[in-house]
Amino acid sequence: MSDSVSLREITDFAEALAVEAGELIRHERDQNTLRTDYKHQTELVTHADVMADEFITNAIRERFPDHRILSEETMPDLSQAESLDTPLWVIDPIDGTVNYAYGHPQVAVSIAYAERGQVQAGVVHAPFPGETFRATKGEGATLNGSPIKHSGATDPRQSLFATGFPYTKDNLEPLVRRLDAMIHQCRDLRRIGSAALDICWVACGRLDIYYENVSPWDFAAARLIAWEAGATVGHFGDVPDDYPADLWGRDILISAPAIWEPIRAILRSASGYD
Repeated sequence: MSDSVSLREITDFAEALAVEAGELIRHERDQNTLRTDYKHQTELVTHADVMADEFITNAIRERFPDHRILSEETMPDLSQAESLDTPLWVIDPIDGTVNYAYGHPQVAVSIAYAERGQVQAGVVHAPFPGETFRATKGEGATLNGSPIKHSGATDPRQSLFATGFPYTKDNLEPLVRRLDAMIHQCRDLRRIGSAALDICWVACGRLDIYYENVSPWDFAAARLIAWEAGATVGHFGDVPDDYPADLWGRDILISAPAIWEPIRAILRSASGYD
């Protein structure tokens, strides 16, 4: 590890950055007229996204100049995740940008730190409710300093699930098939609008299940938090042999352990994988 810094110090550093970035984006929304734009014609991006991204990446570069950075707004090069030779930071300055622009509270700053493709530290900070989820590999997960654990759900029929949908609307049919299967076989759906918070809510028992196709910056930190909270983390589809599973974003499934296999079977069947 760079500069003989411990993983716990890395997590502390990530938390400090996430909290400060959270203050920045909260202040920007509370005090200023939101300036918004679109990337790829469909995905909303705010001025605050870019400000927070630059704040976080500049601070990491200053302290760890030899580390690589994969971030949604300024460096979204997914091939970074395949290069395992140097440590990698995976950042989403505002997960839940549409929520942010509409004045909703479900917004998070997500910062993960990975070595050789494995996430070792993760922080997800929700600035509006003032909640900070964090985990260091092997040390459990916390919310505002208190240990958290998954819900312990045992019956899919009694389980609450979350998922999300892409901004591009040209391939929704498989997602609608999965949703149809899940809504018939689970308790209900929650559509929160932030993948990082969806996963952290599974970690602390507010939800039982989360599944979706997302990018590494959306889930890298939260996935470790869920794992450290005892949830089962994995995929209902196949992960390529040459890509780190910790950063593979297709067909993610995270749930309380007892329902993971039956939910995986439901999603695989609805996807035509079996």
